[in-house]
Amino acid sequence: MIPSIPTSRQFRTIYACYVALFFVYLVLPLAVVTLFSFNNSMFPSLPWKGLTLDWYFGTTEPRLGVFHDTALLSGIWISFKIAIGTTILSLSVATCNAFLFERETFFAKNFLYVMMLVPLVVPGVILGVSILIFSSNVANTVEDLWGYDIESLRPGLLLVVLGQFAFITTISTLVISARLRKFDLSLEEAALNLGATRLSAIWTVTMPFLKPALVGAAIVSFLMSFENFNTTLMLVGSEAPLTIAMFDRLREGSTPVINAVSTLLMLASALLAVIAIFVQRKKPEQ
Repeated sequence: MIPSIPTSRQFRTIYACYVALFFVYLVLPLAVVTLFSFNNSMFPSLPWKGLTLDWYFGTTEPRLGVFHDTALLSGIWISFKIAIGTTILSLSVATCNAFLFERETFFAKNFLYVMMLVPLVVPGVILGVSILIFSSNVANTVEDLWGYDIESLRPGLLLVVLGQFAFITTISTLVISARLRKFDLSLEEAALNLGATRLSAIWTVTMPFLKPALVGAAIVSFLMSFENFNTTLMLVGSEAPLTIAMFDRLREGSTPVINAVSTLLMLASALLAVIAIFVQRKKPEQ
């Protein structure tokens, strides 16, 4: 709805109801998941049998809470390591991509830019399978020719990081590029006129301006990596990240501990979102 266009009271009421229903549609499933994480029942569903904290702090089976469930805690730690590695790698390459596509002119620039966007439209399962087939063929060829088995090219954490990196880097590049496009190049030129080198001018002038975008891209990359399932499922080895561990639990019929894990993930995501908003609102250092 455009504020400058006059509208009737009836239209504004209908529009407000629509927005309210839209947010209820978004929030209600999350609220239900959170509510049943406190249900004093062995099943994450009705009927409601009262409040309990067992699914968070329980110490014995079958009411083992998430903070004492070694399998889920191990999955959280593995997902955290993958997310950190993916975020660092994606952010580094995305920053270089942003400067390359926004500052430089070179042959086939538009074609390469489109190719960078391709991972966004490729389904995660297809992307994971493609990476798995390629890496396995390379590993098998090396083993057949020279008798050396490259374990890092087999299903495992490294392939998971590379698989997630393939599409998360594109998103980070778009976020950083949008911010870099607004930068006033005269500020860098002023630093160069004062005797700074090109690298020091970028580091002391441009990078502080990009800080909100870098933090935002890092948070988005971390969350997308931590919660990724499709690509991870195709590339994971014996060490199962949290999403795979939760999937295995659900196939077997889980307790509300899965709801408890989901609630903690929602809280962590909300906290990171608040941090991103806070950083975005801060005035960039010039």
